[in-house]
Formats: sequence, structure tokens, C-alpha cells
Amino acid sequence: MANLNIDSIKTQTFDAIVIGSGMSGGWAAKELTGKGLKTLMIERGRDVKHIKDYPTTNKYPWEFEHRGEIPLDIREANPSVSRCYAFREDAEHFFVKDTDHPYVQTKPFDWIRGYQVGGKSLLWARQTQRWSDFDFEGPARDGFAVDWPIRYKDIAPWYSYVEKFAGISGNRDGIDNLPDGEFLPAYPLSCVEDYFKKQVNANYKNRHVISARCAHLSKPNKIHYDQGRGQCQNRVLCQRGCPFGGYFSANSSTIPWAEKSGNLTMRTNAVVQAIIYDEQKGKATGVRVIDAHTKETTEYYAKIIFVNAAAINTNLLLLNSTSNRFPNGLGNDSGLLGKYVAFHNYRARINAEYDGFKDLTIDGRNPAGGGYMPRFRNVYKQETDFLRGYAAGFGSYRSSIADSKGVGSSFKENMLHPQLSPWKVGSHMMGETIPKETNFVRLDKNRKDDWGMPLLDISIAYDDNDEKMVKDFFEQFTEMYTKAGFTNIKISDSHQAPGLDIHEMGGVRMGKDPKTSLLNKWNQLHECKNVFVTDGACMTSTSSQNPSLTYMALTARAADYAVDQLNRKELA
Repeated sequence: MANLNIDSIKTQTFDAIVIGSGMSGGWAAKELTGKGLKTLMIERGRDVKHIKDYPTTNKYPWEFEHRGEIPLDIREANPSVSRCYAFREDAEHFFVKDTDHPYVQTKPFDWIRGYQVGGKSLLWARQTQRWSDFDFEGPARDGFAVDWPIRYKDIAPWYSYVEKFAGISGNRDGIDNLPDGEFLPAYPLSCVEDYFKKQVNANYKNRHVISARCAHLSKPNKIHYDQGRGQCQNRVLCQRGCPFGGYFSANSSTIPWAEKSGNLTMRTNAVVQAIIYDEQKGKATGVRVIDAHTKETTEYYAKIIFVNAAAINTNLLLLNSTSNRFPNGLGNDSGLLGKYVAFHNYRARINAEYDGFKDLTIDGRNPAGGGYMPRFRNVYKQETDFLRGYAAGFGSYRSSIADSKGVGSSFKENMLHPQLSPWKVGSHMMGETIPKETNFVRLDKNRKDDWGMPLLDISIAYDDNDEKMVKDFFEQFTEMYTKAGFTNIKISDSHQAPGLDIHEMGGVRMGKDPKTSLLNKWNQLHECKNVFVTDGACMTSTSSQNPSLTYMALTARAADYAVDQLNRKELA
């Protein structure tokens, strides 16, 4: 029996374990397997194979039973996920319904999740911008959170590394606080978007409208064809899963690449209950996993563990990984685990009309979404009564208007000859929120989920800084729209709860001091060196840029360091 037990342990032992198969987990698997490590990837959801498991990707609108809409009974039973823009009939199978994994909302929070291989990389909006030193130096300069332990120079080579592999379209715009990258050709601005760009340049210093940078193969390189991916077809049906691999996802890119190495083992429908800590060895030795269907428990073992379960679930897992050494969660000597969670403020929108370019309209679709305006407030100096700032999208379109008046032949004639509306323009704000100790997640002491794990209690809210930023966004864009000659300007504040931005960050933040942070500059737990966290949970602050590209770069960087440390026998 002893030999059988030893053999069983051998089959459950790997060089590395990656928890989560989404944006950052896919990169961890790719890098670790590529460097020769036998790697186990654990995903709590089902398997989703590229192309094979995209059931709606080529459906026509009339092939959907509800013409793309979610039935009322499902919306009412799942209010949080139903508020997500992409939760529609063509992609609902990639979302976790509120009823499938409930949580506690001490304060309103819409937790959007994707439990399947690929995670939310199947569903993301694909916007990709680098951070700059204006972002990494922000907390130290502006006196909030703690200082980042890295600067732009530390991560710049890794941005280039992941950009080349993932495929990012964009222009080299030469903007201080939005560094240029390794770009494929950018998607062009429309005539109105380009007009607004010129108006902003003429009226303002240090404000820019650029073509949005996005993870789409506008013109693939050999490395993308080697992945089995093809050129983006501009269908803008991305949330269904792309059969061409035209946008970056773990399913089409990093996971198949890791599988080709022969070093990847995938375990799906497996909920990681806890990371196992060996007090004699002073390190983590593996993970305890619950089968999502049978509830059977299995343990897997490895020399290093990458936690990439997505920010909120990563906090949940570490909080639930208790031992005599860490009674409050793995690595949580500081007591800060689950605290200083932040997000992006997407509440504010502004729309208008433009009466020019009546002889032009849009031909085709732009998967990048149009224009992007990098942050321009408080960049070089503090100039407002709020900290930090916001970025914004900018888009334009024209729609067909058919005159439904008349009867018989006149009605038919009107319907057959629709007119084009004036140009419609719109911007949405993406505001940086300030990490605060009062924004936290914790384990509920009394309630448990179907797998015996405590429910997560989320207590995250806006503050006065966010309200001032919304007000400034409305004022500044109203002024810019007016100077550009736009009319019928309308502002709207959705007052949506945090979480719907799907950019939650923090709780396991990086820092220089173990007393004020959980992770060091290599994304290692200060107090448990063979555990790495490289998803959104590791973020010290949020910047105003989309975060996914930074997760990718941090993951590749940390994996390179982890393998080097293994080879030096520092983590073995």
C-alpha cells in the first residue's frame, strides 16, 4: 500500500502549478512550460477548446431563439451579471450566473466572472495600453496606497515581449504618459473622430485623441500564424469566441502554445480550496482541489505555484489558505490581505451630434472601437481638487432613419429609401480610483458555497474623489465638444455599482515592505517565496489604462524570475 501511495503522489506532483486559465494564467502556463517545467493548470470551470467550443460564433441573428436578448426570468434571477454589456444570448454560456456562485454584497458590487478554460479572455474588450512612470510613481508622488516596487524600465522589455506574441494594433503616438509599443497597423479613425482629434490638438496642449490600441491581428506576423491564428475579420462578434483567432485570448494563443510543448497537464472542473503550506519547510507544497461535480478532494504538489484565479477569487483563495503559521490567510502577516481593492470608474458618458461630413458615412466595423484619449488631468502637476485622472474613449457613427409615415405604396417607398442621421458622437470615462483600506473583501463566517468554501463578502464603494472626477469629466468634455462644434450635448451618470467595469484590482498588492504589502517586486509573496500572484490582485494602484496588458507583462516577467530561482535552487 505504501508503494501505491508513493506512485499516486508521483502522478500528482509537478514542477509548477498554475491556478486559473485566463489572461494571466495562460501566460504563466506558456512561459513555465516553454522553459521546460512540467506544469499543471487548474481551472474551476469547464474545458473550452478554441473553435470547437464556440457554439454561437457563426450564427445569424435570426438563429437565436430570443434574437440575442436574455429572457426576463434569467435577468431577474441574475441581476448583477445581467448588467454586463456582453451578457447576451450569443455569449451567456461564457458567464457565471449569480445563482451559480453567490456572494455577499455588504455594499453593491457586480462581480462578473467567466469560469471556463480561457476565463474572461474570451470576453474582454481587448483594449491594451502600457502604463508609464506617471502611473508607477503615482502613489509615491500623490501620497496614497504604497509605492510600487517597480518602475516602467523594469517592465518595458516584458511589454514588448508579450505585445509581439499577442498582437497589438496601434500607432506610435509619442505621448509621455502612454508609452508606444510593438504595434501591428492601427485601425483608422473615422472622419469625425479624426476631425475631433484635430480640434483637440488646436485648442489644447497635452491632450491627444489617438486610434485605440487593441489586441487584434490587423496584419498578422509569422509568430501569429505559428499559433494557428489568422487576420481579424472585423466581425465585432468577439464575445462569442473568434474562430479565426483574430483577437488575443488564452484559448487561441497561450494555452495551445503551452500544450504544444508537451509539458502542460490541464485539470478542469476543479475548485482550488486552499494552497497547502508546510511549516517545517517554510513554503507552499501544493494545492487542495475539490472536484466541481463529485466534490471529491485531491491534492497536487509542485515546487512553485502561480495564483491567477482573477483578482477577487485570488483574494478568496489566499484568505481561505490558512495554517498555524498563517491563521489569517497565506502570507498575511501584515493583515492587509483582501484590503485596498480598487477598480475603474465607468459611470460617466457624454453624447452629442455633429452636422458636418453629410456626404460621408462608415463602411465596415472597427474592432478597436474608434478613438482613445489618454489621461490629461494631473499628469505633470496637481491641477484639480481630486487625485489622479481619467482616460476616455471616443466614437462616432451614423444610423439609418426610415420615415414610417404614409400608407400603402407611399409607406413602402419611404421604407425603401432611408435617410442617414446626423453623426452621433460619444465618450465614456475610465477613471482611476484610489485604493483604500475601507474597500475590501473578506470571508463570510457563517455561509458557504456548494464546494464548502466560505462565501466572499465584498465591501467596495465610490468616494468623494470619484464624484469630483465624474464632475470634471462632464465639464471638460462638454467644453471640448462645444469647441468642436458638436450640438445636442447630453451627459449621463449610470451610477452603476463597482465591479461592472470588470477591472477590479488589488487585495494582494505589490510593495517594498512586508509590513505594508503582500508581494515583492517579482510578484512573490513576501512570506512564502514559492507562491506568485500575477493577476489583478497584485496591483498596487489602478492607473487609468486598461490593465490586461500589464497583467500579461508582469506574469511573463515573474515566470522568468521563478524559473531562474528554481535553477539556482533558491525555491526548491
